[in-house]
Order: sequence, then structure tokens, then C-alpha cells
Amino acid sequence: MADDDSPTLDPNGRTASVRERILQVAYELFTRRGIRDVGIDELIARARVAKASFYRNFPSKNDLILEVLQRREQLWTRGLVERQSQERGATPEERLIAIFDVFHDWFHHREAFDGCSFINVLLEMGASHPAGKASITYLENIRAMVRDRAEQAGLRDTDDFARSFHILMKGSIISATEGDLLAAQRAKAMARSLIQAHR
Repeated sequence: MADDDSPTLDPNGRTASVRERILQVAYELFTRRGIRDVGIDELIARARVAKASFYRNFPSKNDLILEVLQRREQLWTRGLVERQSQERGATPEERLIAIFDVFHDWFHHREAFDGCSFINVLLEMGASHPAGKASITYLENIRAMVRDRAEQAGLRDTDDFARSFHILMKGSIISATEGDLLAAQRAKAMARSLIQAHR
């Protein structure tokens, strides 16, 4: 079994610390199976760390969950949704619509498609749980990105717009989870109508 002085290689061939190994394993398991289905013993075994090393890095499972959610925002919200839609659109309005193009591609990569962790954790843990509260914050950060683009596009009542647009985003993810691979395209058509209504 690996210990703190026995780093391993991550999937990209780089050396991964004990903390990083735990985070990688937790990210994969939590995003695929949820929080309650994954126990500490499984995390320790999959990360190949000693129990003492695990608790030295993460005093509780909640601490680990919160770090996984933070990483999810970096990788998914910022790295996938925000960055890729920014690259695909020349104007703020096009960048809003491009979110659904990003989703369409994501939905069709079944190995990469894992739903919305923030929605999943919020529903699983509840709004009063620390992880649920964090998820609400991360969901608001997504709406803030949408609201900012709406403001740049000169749309009116941008808070209402962002909330409605976010419903389309979340709904398309849930529909894709059900198996509707055209969910993003359906939401994209509704998003165009929503933009028109807020001009």
C-alpha cells in the first residue's frame, strides 16, 4: 500500500501526491455514483493510501466532498462550460447559445458525461447540509456567468433571464441523463426564444 512517501503517477503520467490521489478517486466516484454510495474505506482502498494518511489530508468526508465540488467548478463550470462556450461564440449572445453546443458534445461523449454534480449533491444531501449549501453557491456562480453575458448582450431583466436560462441548462442535463441525446438542441431552440423575449 502506498504511503505519504510513495507518490504514484496520475493519468497524465505526472507524480500525484497522496492528497491528489484521494481527490482524483473521490472526484471520479462521487460524480459517477453520488456521495452516500461511496464509503471512506472504498476511497482509501482505491486511492491506495493508509487510513491515517487519508484523515491527515481530509479530517472528514465532508471536507473531501467540499474539495471535490470546488474542483468540479474548476474543471466543469470554468474549464468546460464557460471556456468552451466563450471560444465558440463571437458575441455575448452567441456565447450564451454556445453553452448548448458544448452540452450537445458533452452529452454525446458517454464516457465523459456524468451529469451535474451540483444538482446531484444538492438533491442527495439537502440544502441545509454543508455540501448542499456549497452546491447552491456553485449553481449561483453558473447563473452569474449567464447573467454577465446577458448584460453584455444588452438584454433586459438579466436576473430573471439567467434564472430561466439556467432552468434550460439544468433541464437539458436531466433529460440527457434520461437518454435524450438531443436535449441540448431542444434547449437551444428554447434559449433563442428566451433571448428574443428579453431583448
